[in-house]
Amino acid sequence: MTTSSNNMHINEFGLDHAHWRNWAGNQSCIRAARGAPTSEDELCSMVHDASNKGMNVRVAGSGHSFTAVALTNGLHLTLANMTGVRHIDHEKKRVTAYAGTTMNAFGKALKAAGLSMINQGDIDSQSIAGALTTGTHGTGMELGNLASSIVGLKLVQPNGSIINVDESTPDMLHAARVSMGVLGIASEITLQVTDAFNLHERIWREDFESLMERHDELAKKHRHFSFFYCPYEQSRHCYCLPDTAATSKDGKTTDVCEVKVMDITDRPPFESEFEKVAYSSDVYPIEYLPNFHELEYAIPVAHGKDAVRAVRKLMLEEFPQAIYPIEYRFTAGDGAWMSPFFEQDSVTVSVSGEPGTDYWAFLRAVDAILRMYGGRPHWGKMHFLTGDDVTAIYPRANDFRKIRRELDPEGIFLSEHLSPYFK
Repeated sequence: MTTSSNNMHINEFGLDHAHWRNWAGNQSCIRAARGAPTSEDELCSMVHDASNKGMNVRVAGSGHSFTAVALTNGLHLTLANMTGVRHIDHEKKRVTAYAGTTMNAFGKALKAAGLSMINQGDIDSQSIAGALTTGTHGTGMELGNLASSIVGLKLVQPNGSIINVDESTPDMLHAARVSMGVLGIASEITLQVTDAFNLHERIWREDFESLMERHDELAKKHRHFSFFYCPYEQSRHCYCLPDTAATSKDGKTTDVCEVKVMDITDRPPFESEFEKVAYSSDVYPIEYLPNFHELEYAIPVAHGKDAVRAVRKLMLEEFPQAIYPIEYRFTAGDGAWMSPFFEQDSVTVSVSGEPGTDYWAFLRAVDAILRMYGGRPHWGKMHFLTGDDVTAIYPRANDFRKIRRELDPEGIFLSEHLSPYFK
């Protein structure tokens, strides 16, 4: 039994401790080593040590990805001990935080400082590095994904050195914003934020066809517009969505949409059954149980309605056992080379499979539909991409691979899952 000076334990534990499983339980690995650095120096030392031993290195984040993006049989890192806000530039409204900081903790720190994130997703338990660098997003026609707010990163390299990426290195910044950790391990991230604001949230139930008629109007009128399409009455319960039956105009409980809009407001905080006003990061999150495995693709916004209609038809006619809701959101295009929204204003369409069931035929059928509409998958959610697919749908894929090879020629930060896409 050996322990290196940097507290990286190699082969010190039995299989119970070597085994790692993600939040949803659909991905797991047996890791040769694990590390939980408490400082940037420790992180650099661990990465350098693993590199010298020829071990691959991946960071688990909070394990919310449904893909194998965090898996490795080498050194598995958690940055859960590297958290907190490092610096706030109130003049430029820029905030630097350790990469292991959760979205929830980051939001609380911003609130205390009189600031808000520009946009946010509906889960806030992820680490900021894991969430942002896999392309996580919220909703809003004019709002980019979370990574579009990154203005700087510190990336630990295989030899333990650190490179600083910021607006003075635009190509590196465009590559690093959505990079799945293959360009280096992020130790710190700097985000562009904004003055604190409250959001006014309203939710209601609407017939699918009625909502499609109002689709364009709602998307343009509200800062945030999204919905969950529920084919059956029990669908709502799969995501623990509130019962909005009292807000329904026609009383339908099947083939309906649970709709949400949110807008910035000066109104004081309040909360009722179907409406509330609160600080931005207190409104965005939804509490999910890890009872689903999700696939999500970004579709050019012009094809959004056609795409969701096609997936709805598939569910009702060919896969009636697919009861999980479709989630539908908007995201503006951005410049990150490997972002699902690269230079493409998009809607995202997501579906889920039920753990313990054979849902692959359904997911493949959805994949086939969304590919027809030019879909690009969320890197943290299930998909069926090949390396050739990545080259075909990401115009800067080869530029990204070139930078990755220059930074990490031995592929220390790759894995069995990621190598086919980026090697």
